[in-house]
Amino acid sequence: MKRWVALAAMFGILTPGSLGAYPLDGYKETGITRLDAYWLARQVIIDQNILPKGIFWKSSDIKLRLLGDSDYTLPAPDPELSAKIKAILGSDWRAYGVALLDYTDPKNPRYAAVNPNRSQNPASVGKITIMLGWFQSLADLYPHDIGARMKILHDTQITADGFIQRDRHDVPFWKPGDPKVLRRPIEEGETDNLWTYMDWMISASSSAAAGMMMKELMLLNHFGRAYPVSEEQSQNFFKNTSKRELVRIFRESIQTPLRKNDLDPKKLRQGKFFTREGKHRVPSTANSIASARELLRFVMLMEEGRLVDPWSSLEMKKILYLTDARIRYAASPALDDAAVYYKSGSLYGCKHE
Repeated sequence: MKRWVALAAMFGILTPGSLGAYPLDGYKETGITRLDAYWLARQVIIDQNILPKGIFWKSSDIKLRLLGDSDYTLPAPDPELSAKIKAILGSDWRAYGVALLDYTDPKNPRYAAVNPNRSQNPASVGKITIMLGWFQSLADLYPHDIGARMKILHDTQITADGFIQRDRHDVPFWKPGDPKVLRRPIEEGETDNLWTYMDWMISASSSAAAGMMMKELMLLNHFGRAYPVSEEQSQNFFKNTSKRELVRIFRESIQTPLRKNDLDPKKLRQGKFFTREGKHRVPSTANSIASARELLRFVMLMEEGRLVDPWSSLEMKKILYLTDARIRYAASPALDDAAVYYKSGSLYGCKHE
């Protein structure tokens, strides 16, 4: 039997089922070139065990597991399972927030939690709110035209500028004919489409890519159907708009989509840019926050097709589908044959010992 488990912890979202981020056969749809590279080399990857087998699901295999079940609600925590998780965490259990849902049988889900409402800084997990912001804003502009939304994501070319400074996350680069996929940080002047920057933001967790996606999301919300705009219009917008108004547009771009999707910005939000220069140009003072329970609700709404709409929910699930090297708990050999939907963040502190 396939098992469907959603785990929302303070530093990650994991949804494995038996059997970078986007199915590898999705190059034509998205223009993300690394997908084409891995797809062409899939037999070598399998034979040499370079990446786990679970990355080779096709787009048609990715489905919303709770679609049509809009009345789905979290049951009461299972005391026995919750106690086992608490025991695993040990004496530091109070410092964690964990929420786990096994919905292999949607009619009899099993929920476990340890401090599920504990609020902490989500670090790069907050990038999922930027992803949601994009899909909600596109749906607001083109509510009955999915083709128009796809065209913007695929055709719009953006060029990295000062908003990427300073982030050193490596991201994958490849073009047809290259012998291998190269990994290096994004540099100013790097041009690619919105889908690729979205992929860099989620699968490689690039804060530089997130900075560009946040900047472009503000432009999308300001210019509406006139987006994409020229570089001159973009520069004039950020130069001539007051800092106060820029902060307002930024917050609306990130927080309004959360409210529209029945998510609570007091429990899940991204308060600032991910890059130093972004924070300088758009000086929001809001903090970033998340709880394990609200992250789990994000996953549930996505599986139900209720994050914006079914098309958007499915595309977001595809973006979270990890088709690259796995890290942390997603790297467990037990998950080698599993499809993993994942976003982690790196923000932690250690007591002196």
